[in-house]
Amino acid sequence: MFVDQVTVFIKSGDGGNGMVAFRREKYVPDGGPAGGDGGKGGDVIFQVEEGLRTLMDFRYNRHFKAPRGENGMSKNMHGRNAENRIIKVPPGTVVTDVKTGKVIADLIQHGQQAVIAKGGRGGRGNTRFATPKNPAPELSENGEPGEEREVTLELKLLADVGLVGFPSVGKSTLLSIVSAAKPKIAEYHFTTLSPNLGVVETEDNRSFVMADLPGLIEGAHEGVGLGHQFLRHIERTRVIVHVLDMSGMEGRDPYEDFLKINEELKQYNLRLTERPQLVVANKMDMPDAEDNLELFKEQVGDEYPIFPISAITKDGVRDLLFEIANKLETTPEFPLVEDEEEEDERVLYKHQKEEQPFELSREDDGTFVISGGKIERLFKMTDFSRDESVRRFAQQMRRMGIDDALRERGAEDGDIVRIMDYEFEFIE
Repeated sequence: MFVDQVTVFIKSGDGGNGMVAFRREKYVPDGGPAGGDGGKGGDVIFQVEEGLRTLMDFRYNRHFKAPRGENGMSKNMHGRNAENRIIKVPPGTVVTDVKTGKVIADLIQHGQQAVIAKGGRGGRGNTRFATPKNPAPELSENGEPGEEREVTLELKLLADVGLVGFPSVGKSTLLSIVSAAKPKIAEYHFTTLSPNLGVVETEDNRSFVMADLPGLIEGAHEGVGLGHQFLRHIERTRVIVHVLDMSGMEGRDPYEDFLKINEELKQYNLRLTERPQLVVANKMDMPDAEDNLELFKEQVGDEYPIFPISAITKDGVRDLLFEIANKLETTPEFPLVEDEEEEDERVLYKHQKEEQPFELSREDDGTFVISGGKIERLFKMTDFSRDESVRRFAQQMRRMGIDDALRERGAEDGDIVRIMDYEFEFIE
């Protein structure tokens, strides 16, 4: 089965916890702190694997988690960093964050990697907190939590040339005679339910990749028929080959078909109109094809080069392949993700609203609830089994302005305050 879009959940590894330990060595009086730091959690990395052609591997396995870092040890020994989780994806995979809709990575070259979720840093051991005022702290950090995110993987085929056209115009037949690809061919609509790729080599030893894409119908840009399943795969192609049935056997008008297909391409993505387009008048071996072609040429004019061929008899195919190869040599690639840097390499500074350190709300029972990325991260990194760590967390909350915010909302001595699943009393 050809799978070209899937949503997966990924989580990078948590950092290892720091340790509280002290030196206990013979002949060393007043041994100081000796707790080591925790190791870094593993990253989740997507890597391009050339041999893959579909996202089928993600159909039944949609959760990926990297290992956590090792905890710190005594004698100032650092915990081991965790191994990264490498996930193989086919070339042409676009990774998008579900929550923000932002494209994280566009993976096209074999071996190319992108860090999708960074592992949490290791917590610090008590050696890191030693000061002249407190030379033997009983204080350490838990590891930083790893990132969690839901991402959409979308496969957009790496084909130089895309064959477009209504169903049953002969796209699959053309691909089968110019390459070693063996697409399913039959006399009914939508035989091609998934894209087929084939490597084409011309007589002068130039080669390119051609994709036979599922048949397009009116309304496809809105998802009608095979809709976006077809259209996403044409975004990477540099040359569009528009195949028309010039025989009119099914009672269709080639010129109307031509206009409808181009309108669908335009509605889906205006940038598709920038690509050079070659018009292929197929089935020229059939009766009435010559008359239909003459009429079509009058209607279209000189804007598009037209190549009369017969995919069955192979007439005209040689000249078509030469022209496709020539077009590819002069047509640049069209990037899917625009580079945000200025053309003259000046750095573009954008104002970004700083993340709120916390949010304060109140529930119906009077409980104050504190939430937010920063405060929750500090909470998870605090070891509440040690009084010194609890005092440090209270000081961090005070510096962030949480105490003042609670007073402004009317918090009084003894009121319940909750952070995640942890509840405590507000004390003046």
